[in-house]
Amino acid sequence: MRDPLVISGQNLTVDDIAAVAQGRPVDIHPDAIPRMERSRKAVERLVAEGRIAYGITTGFGRFKDKLISGEQVAQLQLNLVRSHASGAGPELDEASVRAMLVVRANTLALGFSGVRPVLVQLLIDLLNRGVFPCIPSRGSLGASGDLAPLAHMALVLIGEGEAIFQGHRLDGASALQQADLKPVVLGAKEGLALTNGTTLMAGIGALLVCRASNLAITADVAASLALEALHGTARAYDARVHAVRPHPRQIACAALLRALLDSSRFLRTADPNNVQDPYTLRCVPQVHGAVRDTIDYARWVVNIELNAANDNPLVFVDEDTGEADIVSAGNFHGEPISVAMDSMKFTLTDMGNMSERRTARLVDADCNEGVLPMFLAKNGGLESGLMIAQYTAAALASALAAASCDWTRFASALTPSFPA
Repeated sequence: MRDPLVISGQNLTVDDIAAVAQGRPVDIHPDAIPRMERSRKAVERLVAEGRIAYGITTGFGRFKDKLISGEQVAQLQLNLVRSHASGAGPELDEASVRAMLVVRANTLALGFSGVRPVLVQLLIDLLNRGVFPCIPSRGSLGASGDLAPLAHMALVLIGEGEAIFQGHRLDGASALQQADLKPVVLGAKEGLALTNGTTLMAGIGALLVCRASNLAITADVAASLALEALHGTARAYDARVHAVRPHPRQIACAALLRALLDSSRFLRTADPNNVQDPYTLRCVPQVHGAVRDTIDYARWVVNIELNAANDNPLVFVDEDTGEADIVSAGNFHGEPISVAMDSMKFTLTDMGNMSERRTARLVDADCNEGVLPMFLAKNGGLESGLMIAQYTAAALASALAAASCDWTRFASALTPSFPA
């Protein structure tokens, strides 16, 4: 068993999400407990005083003007979770569910959501004991946060819904019981705190960033091998070329390519009849460098979001006076993540197209000028070689482009399993 990842609401990273998705256990930092308890007391005080606060003593959305009595605030939260658990479509895989659980636990641990520490502990217990809520992948709108997916997650916390435990699909209560866990009874604000935020977007986004980072390195290696196989030239990767167009990740990509090709015995040195290679070989640093730009941007955005308070309303407590201010706002909106993911999916698609075109050149003797046999077949005609393998690559590139209209579907099309 690896050392647990200790979360505090302030230190979670994309790489941490990847580790938890692969089974790393989780624990909570002791410093997070007082913060949560302080905001929880503020919520309880608000209810006791009969003050009006969205989603605590009022209804939700269009029902924001419907006041809820102190005796009904717990029922309100239970009703919310049940009504919002209306997702559809294929269910998330285990890695994505694990990512969601740790992201939500970390968000609540910040102490701005007004929940009891017991809720965060139960989320962590689900992770560590292998209880994975069954969460449909469709139902998140982005603009309204991940309401439906998070509601399906929250159902299991209260002993409802369904979960996978030790390979078996069980109702939520049975799954908790078999894992020696007890369901919670939601109090004021807690159903809303569990269901309102960017947890699914941030979790899947983190996994996609990790996959994309691995893929970018793989693409650099593949391009280097293709250059060697086609007896190309590395002149286009000359450091001077990239220094005068100083995009940092273009420069870094060219440096990696030079290192990979150092001392290669297959490259062309000087040929007056063929002074440059096709785009898919010559422009690798420019294209792959731009891909790395978007991956790094997405990593930056997701790292911020992982440690952000994206609940609504938020509970701000003055540490000196203990006075609480409940603020309704819009941190649940998924635009920052969506913009980053949209940018990344388009550049990754371009990288995939480049890779497929290199594959086509490798197997087409007319394009590679006879350097390699047609379809790489030793006995062409009797053997078809890699003819259909290239067709499949072209089909996958087209599928990737089609999936890019939906970045959550794109994440699945890019790599069906984790890690890349």
